[in-house]
Amino acid sequence: MNISGKTKFITAIAANQKGEIFDLPGYAGLGMSGNILQPLTTENTTPVPYGTELMLLPERKPIFYNISTEKIETLTFNPFDPTEKIYPVAAFNSPGYILTYTCAYREKKNAVSLPLFSYGAAGWHDNRFVSAVISVDLEKRQDLRCMPIEKVTKGVKALRKKLPDNRLRKHLEKCALTYGCPAGKNLFIKRYEAPLPTSATCNAKCLGCLSLQKNSGIRSSQDRIEFKPSPTEISEIALEHILSVKKSIVSFGQGCEGDPIFAADVIEPAVKMVRQKTLEGTINVNTNASKPKILTKFFNAGIDSIRVSINSFRKACYNAYFRPQNYTFNDVMQTIDIACKKNIFVSVNYLNCPGFTDAEKEAEAFISFLKNNKINRIQWRNLNYDPIKYIMAMNKAENSGAPYGVKNHLKNIAKTFPNVQFGYFNPPKEDFKEPNRFLFLNKI
Repeated sequence: MNISGKTKFITAIAANQKGEIFDLPGYAGLGMSGNILQPLTTENTTPVPYGTELMLLPERKPIFYNISTEKIETLTFNPFDPTEKIYPVAAFNSPGYILTYTCAYREKKNAVSLPLFSYGAAGWHDNRFVSAVISVDLEKRQDLRCMPIEKVTKGVKALRKKLPDNRLRKHLEKCALTYGCPAGKNLFIKRYEAPLPTSATCNAKCLGCLSLQKNSGIRSSQDRIEFKPSPTEISEIALEHILSVKKSIVSFGQGCEGDPIFAADVIEPAVKMVRQKTLEGTINVNTNASKPKILTKFFNAGIDSIRVSINSFRKACYNAYFRPQNYTFNDVMQTIDIACKKNIFVSVNYLNCPGFTDAEKEAEAFISFLKNNKINRIQWRNLNYDPIKYIMAMNKAENSGAPYGVKNHLKNIAKTFPNVQFGYFNPPKEDFKEPNRFLFLNKI
């Protein structure tokens, strides 16, 4: 445990059974990185960004650092009120921020898996909540303050009138108004990136799949699309956004669908229809990249960029999370190689979990990948999955070694590969050649 004599501790927080959150003076919050516990300080935390949500973790006991005794304690009851049960409090941070530590807790026996969120370490300092995160993207693409519901509703009504029979438009209304999907909202208020969900099928059974969970004890975050839009329906939505938004992006492969490769029969002609009308706008595909031949057809049709989701650059750990059906890790690597050679803008959607992503063997595998593949961007994303159960699953697949810190990991990658962008969102093609501003933004 690394504690200096001048450390300014972050006060621990907990919640009672009513969900009321309070601080615990004399106790410092702890962050967890695999099996490592680290006190939260002013040096490894930052005020929670706008839009962050705090969550009570049921069936779990919080772990704190007792400042006076200099010992780590796992608590069941409030130390200032022995009759009051307490629970850990985690931060689900806003887009653009990745975790350096997860919330520290111990599971009770047979505890069910946590819902599909990320669980950042949090505490209280200077009359505000703080969290252990690093900013990797300052763009306000999904800042809820920029998406007033009145404006979204007005946009929904306008597009409903313009495209009354478009089933994809109707589906995206539900995304925006029922699920509060920021991408859906951006479509209707004409800003940044618009979603184009198309596929009800996928060939991976990801542990943290947002739209399809079977026999896992975990609820899906949202309903998966149940129909396949026609090329005309897709192109209508895409053109509506591209022709009315500066530096616009439209993306296949959303949280409410499977993988776009299983809708190739409608996506390929839809992309061609869009490109026959305009060369403006960025057409992107978010995918598991498991079918090189299909994605090559997408590239030839006019796709500008691809974002490949990866949790690990070691086959055993990749397989343990994605649980691929009728494809291999090598197929994914082949797709990336083809895209790079065709000058498609390639992003890796790297799912971050402290204690695994920054572990010795995983970091080595990632560096090896970057040396051999000239990708353009790393989209650092927090893994939305129970962190303890995830680490256990990964360690079962392959030992990862000791973590050396997410911040250190990012800093090392940024310095070793200065031409690789860091970010969170899919960039428009106007920004494909933007430099990596990560070191400047984070002052490290």
